[in-house]
Amino acid sequence: MRRWSESFTQWYEKYMFLIIPGSLLIGFLLSHSLLPYVSWSPYIFGYVTLVMALGCGLGHLKWVMKRPAPIVLVLVLSHIVAPILAFGLGWLLFGAYSDYTVGLVLFTIIPFGVSSVLWVGLSHGNVALMLALVVIDSALSPFVVPFLIEVFFETQITFDSLSLMKDLLVIVVLPTIIGVALYELSRGKLKNITAPIAVPLSKIGFTSVVMLNAAAIAPHLIDLKRDMLVVIPAVIIIVTVSYILGYLGGNLMRSPEREIKVTMSYATGMRNISLGMVIAMSYFSPKASVPVVLGIMVQQPLATLFHAYLRRWVPVQEAESPPWTSKTEQGSKNI
Repeated sequence: MRRWSESFTQWYEKYMFLIIPGSLLIGFLLSHSLLPYVSWSPYIFGYVTLVMALGCGLGHLKWVMKRPAPIVLVLVLSHIVAPILAFGLGWLLFGAYSDYTVGLVLFTIIPFGVSSVLWVGLSHGNVALMLALVVIDSALSPFVVPFLIEVFFETQITFDSLSLMKDLLVIVVLPTIIGVALYELSRGKLKNITAPIAVPLSKIGFTSVVMLNAAAIAPHLIDLKRDMLVVIPAVIIIVTVSYILGYLGGNLMRSPEREIKVTMSYATGMRNISLGMVIAMSYFSPKASVPVVLGIMVQQPLATLFHAYLRRWVPVQEAESPPWTSKTEQGSKNI
């Protein structure tokens, strides 16, 4: 069972850039049949979050919190600089209070994507830092997302911020707390024990959330065909700029290491699209969810291109010995 699980996980991660767009396409094509199951999305997403959190313990969080500079810098770049750029682009193309502008801003304020941990590992970044960033940002999301929507759109956009906060607490924060607690109680062994079943199911769950949310917005896309010629390039620009922000932002640190810059880039570039889709469909108009949905089709291929760029132009030096390796190497193996 374990061997099959590892093979499936490797296959999924290798072809994720095809699987996710494929699941979107299936969701669009089978929309009528899948619509009755759209309400399952938050619960499936909660399970995916729980499995992710099983790989992170208090030790990881404590180690990262002792070095707060990358965390603070990533949060500022991701949730202040990137939203300002997204709002500015949306204002130029669609108007300040357009639903598409809301969608572009929403993409930049949702938490970091769980799949970023995979790409950080593949690119020899700091896995412990990325995993801690995902947990911390997810925990902050019930407060960050409603607050930033209010800041950018004031009373022009009507949504129930209290309900949004409660939902985020239930589908993101609670599974995260449970996962970290189980990690501590099992001393990090539970993730390895449950991995043969839990990890493949989380991959399938992640794909299912994408598919169900695509099915939810499919009926509305027919009326938006003309807009796609402008919305798609706007999303590509925002995602690309987000990757660049993280990588170049690492140079603001006193002694930027390759591992930190790589981690920061994936953190700012990859967002939790499945959560963003749940939020967009629950609290905003179908138009607002379009940039978020398109984001998942863009960020994975761009992650592949960025990974290829790193291998070609910023290779790992064999002599490198990052200071965090010795202290977290054992913990990273369990992630």
